[in-house]
Amino acid sequence: MPSLETALSRGPVVIDGGLSNQLEAAGHDLSDELWTARLLRDDPEAVADAHLAYFTAGASVVLTASYQASFPGFARHGIPAGETANLLRRSVSLARTARDRYAGPERPLWIAASVGPYGASLADGSEYRGRYGLSASRLREFHRPRLEVLAEAGPDLFAVETIPDVEEAEVLVGLAAELDLPLWLSYTVAGTSTRAGQPLGEAFALAAGVPQVIATGVNCSAPEDVPAAVALAAAATGKPVVAYPNSGEVWDAAARRWTGRASWAPAEVRSWVAAGARLIGGCCRVGPAGIAGLAATVATP
Repeated sequence: MPSLETALSRGPVVIDGGLSNQLEAAGHDLSDELWTARLLRDDPEAVADAHLAYFTAGASVVLTASYQASFPGFARHGIPAGETANLLRRSVSLARTARDRYAGPERPLWIAASVGPYGASLADGSEYRGRYGLSASRLREFHRPRLEVLAEAGPDLFAVETIPDVEEAEVLVGLAAELDLPLWLSYTVAGTSTRAGQPLGEAFALAAGVPQVIATGVNCSAPEDVPAAVALAAAATGKPVVAYPNSGEVWDAAARRWTGRASWAPAEVRSWVAAGARLIGGCCRVGPAGIAGLAATVATP
């Protein structure tokens, strides 16, 4: 199987959609602060089924259920460190199980270990604000143990995603580079700034000289913010760009629900590809049907 980096040099590659909405569609309650990570312990087969649904829909890359998983987060729910490490490893093995079960048209399939920001572990919307008041050393202390365990589990790469500010991005890119595993870096954005207010061009530029970073871009952002962000990422790094926005609805952290109307449309990806996007998918509220439409659009000359 070629590396994902090699595949990106040949053309667009389709990522999966939102894991949470696929699990909710299957009847699972994700209302607690562990979110999708809870099912790593309580119903792992459901996670494998969700990954398989996206492979079947046409995705070539699935992201593991580790976005919200962390040692401190699980500890708050009485889960000891040893079990947490096993659950993180399981997140990768479940994606691998789905890949082994896939029986559709033959194509390369990759597994990206999802690494969410510190704010995701707080389950209070902090990943859409950043600037937690933590030092870089404290952020390293939080992130390093789970990155080490995920790397040991053998994913194809890290998906460092939904990062709200440059300070945390620098920490995560540095740690992933130390572990020498390929990664993509994607910010959650508002217009042409990170959620913390930093200019996106500067935010992307920190990855330009890091060989382990194979793509930069945006996720869990409004679809209308994607074209400008893709152009900025391509100009700042010269690397392939990743783009997987949410449906266009807005997350209300206090009410823990989505509001507004969806605006995500598979046809929009043509403009993203023209601007430099090569890893393309959906985030929250984009399901297998949306990814199937996207895959068909990408495959059409």
